[in-house]
Amino acid sequence: MIRTWYTAAVAPRLATARLLPTAGAGLVAGLSVLNLALGLLPVAFVIATSLVVGQVPAAVEGGIGSPAWDGLVRDFVLAAAAFCAQQVLAPVQTALGVRVKRRVDGAVRDRMLASSLRSTGIGPMEDQATLDALSEATRQVDSDFHTPGDACAGLLALLARYVRLAGFAVLLGLVSSWWSAAALVVATMVFRYGQRGGLRKYSTAWRGVVGVRRRAEYLRDVAMGPAAAKEMRVFGLSGWFGDRYEEATAQMLAPVSARRRAIYLRPYLLYTAIGLLIGAGVLIALAQGAASGDVTLTGLTLGLQAVVAALLLGEYYPESDVATQYGMQSVAALEEFEARIDAAQDLVRTEGAGEVAPDSPRAALRFEGVGFNYPGSARAVLDGLDLELPAGRSTAIVGVNGAGKTTLVKLLTRLHEPTAGVITCDGADIASLDVSAWRRQVSVVFQDFVRYELTAAENIAVGAAHVPRTEDAVRQAAREAAILDALEALPRGLDSPLSRAYEGGADLSGGQWQRIAIARSLYALQAGARVLVLDEPTSALDVRAEAAFFDRFVELTRGVTSVLISHRFSSVRRADHIVVVDQGRVAEQGSHEELLAADGHYARLFRLQAERFDDEPDAAEDPDGDRAPGTAADRNSGGRS
Repeated sequence: MIRTWYTAAVAPRLATARLLPTAGAGLVAGLSVLNLALGLLPVAFVIATSLVVGQVPAAVEGGIGSPAWDGLVRDFVLAAAAFCAQQVLAPVQTALGVRVKRRVDGAVRDRMLASSLRSTGIGPMEDQATLDALSEATRQVDSDFHTPGDACAGLLALLARYVRLAGFAVLLGLVSSWWSAAALVVATMVFRYGQRGGLRKYSTAWRGVVGVRRRAEYLRDVAMGPAAAKEMRVFGLSGWFGDRYEEATAQMLAPVSARRRAIYLRPYLLYTAIGLLIGAGVLIALAQGAASGDVTLTGLTLGLQAVVAALLLGEYYPESDVATQYGMQSVAALEEFEARIDAAQDLVRTEGAGEVAPDSPRAALRFEGVGFNYPGSARAVLDGLDLELPAGRSTAIVGVNGAGKTTLVKLLTRLHEPTAGVITCDGADIASLDVSAWRRQVSVVFQDFVRYELTAAENIAVGAAHVPRTEDAVRQAAREAAILDALEALPRGLDSPLSRAYEGGADLSGGQWQRIAIARSLYALQAGARVLVLDEPTSALDVRAEAAFFDRFVELTRGVTSVLISHRFSSVRRADHIVVVDQGRVAEQGSHEELLAADGHYARLFRLQAERFDDEPDAAEDPDGDRAPGTAADRNSGGRS
């Protein structure tokens, strides 16, 4: 039980306190001194006002100008000064607290970004528990509400509250008894436990519904966002999404509401009864002391004010409670996220730092007995795969959906690590090479490439962000991808944002976006990449446009080690070497003519696509005069591996 309490209540506070240095030693020290002053000033006010009340009889009897009157005026001025000082310092406390918040939150954002990008591969970003931790860590920071920075400022604000409580307890102990002072602290802390402890328990209920909340937020964002606006209206999905958002929200709130009732209903009555009984006992003892003459009028006033003010400190602290609780949860989630990222890194077989030769591969890339299954899945996507990609030549990889074609790309780019076997470049395990340097050698057009809401030039130049951008290189890559003319026709040319959400922005067709992705990879080749991977690079192009592209592909990639993954056999037949992957292994390999002559798996797939294409009324002839298998088969065999 003690360990659970430590984990839930103490550890998050310590984790949050460790963030304080990021706000700056001077700022933290200044705010601490200010909070200390704000804790002592109310105690000084109680002392001064009690002295004023105690001196009233003597001052009335002595009249104006008497020593008693002068003492009353002095103490009144001190009370007024203490009160005014509180009013002056409170806004300063708020301003410095906001400054602490901004500095800490800036450091936390940097940690989140660094942690997200630290993992060599993408495995952690596909794990639900890791994504839940990241969602919990970023939610408060993204909303700028009850953030880790707020938690740090709230922790410092507690200094004022508890110094005040200690001061009132000392005053009561001096005028009444120390057991009364101790009882007063206990009563106040019972109220605080019911208030702050209840908030802690209630807030943890949200941790159990993070996954459901992520789904609810997704449904809401899709329904309200521009990405799905067309389908939402054409397919009449507004009601469908609305119903599911309502279901997800209800599923999220039901356990939270039940938890809240369990925490705040009966326990609240119990804590209130305990606190009131103790408080009443302290007041009775104080009254008995005054009745017996052991407590003076000044002491009685002092004691009454101390008891009431101390009990009021058992209430909700707006400057601290919610901010610290949810901010601390964000910090705890960030630490969990970082721990999961570190654990994923520990599973990487080799954290290489070897140099990558600028002209590698010179001989070949090889997959040697490579096996792989995705985390959490027992199914082997690749099972003892042996594959050679000769340097400077084009290799096409074909296979049915789920054969492992795209997984090969992820392993080659080290987005995942093989669970068995090795991938070598000129004989060196690529896991022994510096991952950033290796990835600069590999240019990829992913099947699900990203459409960045950046300018057209920036969309192309991100293919090699490590080198200074040159306009000539960007234009050359766009020209080679046959997209330059379309980009120059945009309102701002290549400086046009590729999103209508921005002033002067424009959107592109699916085929044009695919050419942008191809230009991005060609720009990387200009920057020094020597391996080009095209994963379904022309799926959004029509047959004639695809044929024209691949007619130029050999020239554009001369001397480059290229890997082409495609379902269109009109494309792969142009490759120097064709590999058929089936059930995680190489089933066949050879040239187009050799594989047709072998009359195996490749030949059957080729004939199937050709027959389907022949049924198309708008079928086009390829440059050789043969039917080019394409569109109909694409619609039936597209997808990821």
